[in-house]
Amino acid sequence: MFGKRSSGQRISLLGTSVNAVNLESTLDTIEHHIQNRLEGYICLAPAHNLMACRADPRLQAIFNRSALTVPDGMGTVWFLRLLGQPAGRVYGPDLMLAACRRGESLGWRHFFMGGDPDEADRLAERLQRNNPNLRVAGMHSPPFGEQSPENLSAMLRQINASQADILWVALGSPRQELWMAEHRDELEASVLIGVGAAFDFLSGAKPQAPVWMQRAGMEWLFRLFSEPRRLGRRYSVYPLFVLLALAQWLGLTRYPLKEAS
Repeated sequence: MFGKRSSGQRISLLGTSVNAVNLESTLDTIEHHIQNRLEGYICLAPAHNLMACRADPRLQAIFNRSALTVPDGMGTVWFLRLLGQPAGRVYGPDLMLAACRRGESLGWRHFFMGGDPDEADRLAERLQRNNPNLRVAGMHSPPFGEQSPENLSAMLRQINASQADILWVALGSPRQELWMAEHRDELEASVLIGVGAAFDFLSGAKPQAPVWMQRAGMEWLFRLFSEPRRLGRRYSVYPLFVLLALAQWLGLTRYPLKEAS
């Protein structure tokens, strides 16, 4: 874990502990922990991840044990604000770009894990074009599915040998969160961050929703029309999420904040 210093009060949203933070406070916490060589992982929590955690106690425990669980979607941001908590969106692609900018002068070393090899190369090229002093420690595109113990050990050695400060993990949810929780203790990077589709968006492999749709909380609709077969089931839980959030706000249901073991 990141130790006792945290950014933003942790609030139980449907039983999942989410930090009431914004982008800048998240970056401040990352910087503090890289400087002090503290270790942890960061989870992003859009509404569908909150619903996935509600359905899977093991996954919820992983989110609750995180160093930070940040409001990645506007639905989560509005939920926190409804409960009286100041919060801003910590969107995965924005977090990557901002961390790359801040880390230039601080010498942060970044390792990118996920996507296919061509996508990883395009991602690094685009990031370095905008951040000439960006330090890319390494990249790895693991095959989909289970890896052999030998390949997994080789990958972990590669990441540690890179001396990365931040490991960006883009395996999709919940695979990336499960992976980070399982291998956190084997990795020397200070911060592991699961960023979902951020590699796809920042490499240009997939289109991003216009900014106005993102701010209006309609990004899910843009993505649904872009990938209806893959994302239809994920976003079908949103009406229930709204009802459950309103029930918690009204005090009809209670989700006490539990200490994760």
